[in-house]
Amino acid sequence: MSLPLPAGLIRDESAFEHGSRLRVGVLVVNLGTPDAPDAPSLRRYLKEFLSDPRVVEIPKLVWWPILNLIILNTRPKKSAAKYASVWMPEGSPLRVYSERQVEGLRHRLRAEGFDVEVELAMRYGRPSIASAMQALQNRKVNRLLVLPLYPQYSASTTATVFDKVYDNLAAMRSPPALRTIRHYHDHPVYIQALASRIRSHWDEHGRGDLLLFSFHGVPKRSLLKGDPYHCECHKTGRLVARALGLEDHEWRLAFQSRFGRAEWLKPYTSQVLEELPAQGIKRLDVACPGFISDCLETLEEIAMEGQEEFLEAGGESYSYIPCLNESDPAIDLLFRLVAEETQGWPTQGESEAARADRQVSRSRPLRVGAAD
Repeated sequence: MSLPLPAGLIRDESAFEHGSRLRVGVLVVNLGTPDAPDAPSLRRYLKEFLSDPRVVEIPKLVWWPILNLIILNTRPKKSAAKYASVWMPEGSPLRVYSERQVEGLRHRLRAEGFDVEVELAMRYGRPSIASAMQALQNRKVNRLLVLPLYPQYSASTTATVFDKVYDNLAAMRSPPALRTIRHYHDHPVYIQALASRIRSHWDEHGRGDLLLFSFHGVPKRSLLKGDPYHCECHKTGRLVARALGLEDHEWRLAFQSRFGRAEWLKPYTSQVLEELPAQGIKRLDVACPGFISDCLETLEEIAMEGQEEFLEAGGESYSYIPCLNESDPAIDLLFRLVAEETQGWPTQGESEAARADRQVSRSRPLRVGAAD
């Protein structure tokens, strides 16, 4: 008798056929988003997100009452209002842009002669990693590339995607060969894509006195425990500044989205925004190179709240530079990552010799009574 699998894992094996053509698949994963900008949806989303021990590294016995008795009873309504302020007609910005990126990647792969299956998943919310992996399994994928849409590696983002993928692989009778993309924070195509985005913005809107890179923050203890996120953010900033030909005094780097009372990576974006006008910076440009897709953290926290903080502190002009989203440079980046990381795998379709060999492989088990 088989026991039921925990929630969030693949539950059914795809119908197995001897001699089936086996394929290469790409699982593109972003953070996730609530289904709607309302309190019930936010409560479900936050419960899943903040229950991840990679995200909140506090002992469960201590964290459970804080999360369930306080945070989930107060934060969903406030967060829902923030999401509503950036919600698009098609849905959450993060999901909309991620879907467009995946569709652009599919089109580019076909145009370049790649015969590869691509599915989008969210680490939290829908579509789930389990459902996307199930879809790939149903299409006979036996080589899987996992591409998290996080440029810089962190245990609280990239690693937790890998955790969920591994959990689902463990539930499979015949799991696919696996490759993972850990990061692309210094990939030349990524750096040039960011530089191109910023130049285009300057050409259209003019250039401020300073360019501020704002990255999502993580607790300082992550850095002290060996998480490379802090270093990778700084490397991205340096490389983009170099590609733009900026001097050290023409750009700065800060960390946003602090949560809780613990010390997080510094300097904090909100404090920097409040201090800059007094330092003579009256016109500010802000970019978020830690996000490939615009989302709540960029559109509401930086483009809206950040502007308000800067102008109230005495700033005169504030310009948010959008993320790569579904732009051609974004699709070029995703294509290059997939092309590089699937080298040696059969991504160009099936040859006649391989097709003939597959038919032989199919006939042998059938002769001994195997099910079709």
